[in-house]
Amino acid sequence: MRIVFRCDPALEPYLPRPVPARAALPDWLRRMGNRAFSPTHGTEVRTVKQCPPFVDAMSYGFIMPLPCDVTVANGALSWHWDVPEPSVHAHPRAPISFHVPEQVVDSPLHQPDQFLVKFNSFWTIELEPGWSLFATHPVNRPDLPFRLLTGLVDADRFSDVGILFPAQWTDPGFSGVLPRGTPVAQCFAVPRVVPDLVFETFSPERATAYDSTATALLAVPGVYRRRFRARRSRSGVQEGAQAAGTEA
Repeated sequence: MRIVFRCDPALEPYLPRPVPARAALPDWLRRMGNRAFSPTHGTEVRTVKQCPPFVDAMSYGFIMPLPCDVTVANGALSWHWDVPEPSVHAHPRAPISFHVPEQVVDSPLHQPDQFLVKFNSFWTIELEPGWSLFATHPVNRPDLPFRLLTGLVDADRFSDVGILFPAQWTDPGFSGVLPRGTPVAQCFAVPRVVPDLVFETFSPERATAYDSTATALLAVPGVYRRRFRARRSRSGVQEGAQAAGTEA
């Protein structure tokens, strides 16, 4: 999959580039212990840091970063971003804009006194024919004070302008700075096809395999990693899992 990012030449020296998600794993994941004591079990248990699917999901695709520091104080967002005038007339200048609350009225996202923020993208994204861009909140990141709305964009056709990423501000008490490079959206390419859903009951062979695999999973750790997890190249999510210190 070849993904092409383009930006205004006047802004290129000032923009952080989108990065593979494996390169943007949060510090808390790296600091996590591999095990923690569970009063329920009376012994140590493995943490999610030892769960390959958990880390692989966080490492998949690429991250769109916040282009500059954004200060949040008393519910107001502000920034000082000294960049030149874009060479393209209709290009946005601000890193963040807003949706009025009426745009999500009658949905669980609606808060009458709360706007939705909109992260402006300064990069256009072009995918190969037949592929769409799935954009969602950075995976397993409830620590961020916003929650991105998930969207699907046919970026093989829609690639002339940057994609905007709307988000609900979920932490009204947050005060501080969202630093440049903060993950705004996690994106990955998906094929634009409708899957065939096939339903079957277990054959005797499938029933035997179920029992065998379930027993192995309960008996020893690392069965999924050793027997079922697909190998990643060094440039893939395996690198992210290893960087986080998992057993993946």
